[in-house]
Amino acid sequence: MQTAVLSPSFTPLLRKSHDPLAMKQPFLRLRPLAAASSSAVTSSSSFHGLPGPRPLVSLPSLSDRRPKDALVLRATSVPESASPSDGDGASKSDGMLQTLQLGSLFGLWYLFNIYFNIYNKQVLKVFPFPLTVTTVQFAVGTVLVLFMWATNLYKRPKISASQLVAILPLAAVHTMGNLFTNMSLGKVAVSFTHTIKAMEPFFSVLLSALFLGEMPTIWVVLSLMPIVGGVALASLTEASFNWAGFWSAMASNVTFQSRNVLSKKVMVKKEESLDNINLFSIITIMSFFLLAPITLFVDGIRVTPSYMLSAGLDLKQIYLRSLLSALCFHAYQQVSYMILARVTPVTHSVGNCVKRVVVIVTSVLFFRTPVSPINSLGTGIALAGVFLYSRVKRIKPKAA
Repeated sequence: MQTAVLSPSFTPLLRKSHDPLAMKQPFLRLRPLAAASSSAVTSSSSFHGLPGPRPLVSLPSLSDRRPKDALVLRATSVPESASPSDGDGASKSDGMLQTLQLGSLFGLWYLFNIYFNIYNKQVLKVFPFPLTVTTVQFAVGTVLVLFMWATNLYKRPKISASQLVAILPLAAVHTMGNLFTNMSLGKVAVSFTHTIKAMEPFFSVLLSALFLGEMPTIWVVLSLMPIVGGVALASLTEASFNWAGFWSAMASNVTFQSRNVLSKKVMVKKEESLDNINLFSIITIMSFFLLAPITLFVDGIRVTPSYMLSAGLDLKQIYLRSLLSALCFHAYQQVSYMILARVTPVTHSVGNCVKRVVVIVTSVLFFRTPVSPINSLGTGIALAGVFLYSRVKRIKPKAA
């Protein structure tokens, strides 16, 4: 509306162009509205009772133009047809938020795992007792879980005896998987341990077929061949190779994939009082009580402070790095279970293999591990097979 922006200085121009008296009587001088009204009052005394002239200007004020103002008000209203597009935008934003959350979980999973491997390897190099190291990690996790429940940071679950019996196998394979991983890290290089653990898709496909009834396609089976071949080539040229470290890493593959498949079956039941966080918390506590008596019986006096001092070890550094390792251990395991609740076991295994790439590269750079060209080629073939596996896994078989 153009009239809404006119200033008072434009009033004389409007009077000149719209007033019929101004057009017929050019000898009349145009004056501002205030002056014209005052002259009309004094003119009655000047002409001795004669009626004064009509006001030269009788323009309607801007506030009187109500029909046009109503049009402006109607123009500012929001049409109802815009609501569906708003709903589409909200759904897109929700999908974007979920994607960002899942990506953040994967990033935290990788970061905590990198620091866990670095601190854990530093401890195991000077303190070759993987049973005790694993028990300490479960003990720190148990303390964190109990603190979380006691302070109501997370609601404590109401769990029945039948649920505890169902979770016990999960705790057993979880305990063995972490113990085997620490045994392998204590014997061989971090990069070689994770190269062997790149075979997890093979065991994931096998166990998913056996326990979940998920039969792989021919393309999935073919994609596993470079993974197995690459691991074999890297093993033949590994400088730190020994059979104890090799078979420990292979055993951790079997136990971890068994845990993932079994935990997926437990979480599918959707118990209201037992979500993935509480499931992992209960597994951690169970693992500690399962492993602590074995540790006391096997290691015994060799892990006491007096024995460690007599061996010339720096207790402060060992305790500090063991604590940091245990904290990172619990954090990355917790995030791993949070991811497993959102994806399938096979997708979780693929993400785990991508994590291997990051851990292998960072460990080689941090520990300056010597890597031969053939070893690098074998590792690259295995990781390329993992990528190929992740691509062909999305191809769904045709319905019969």
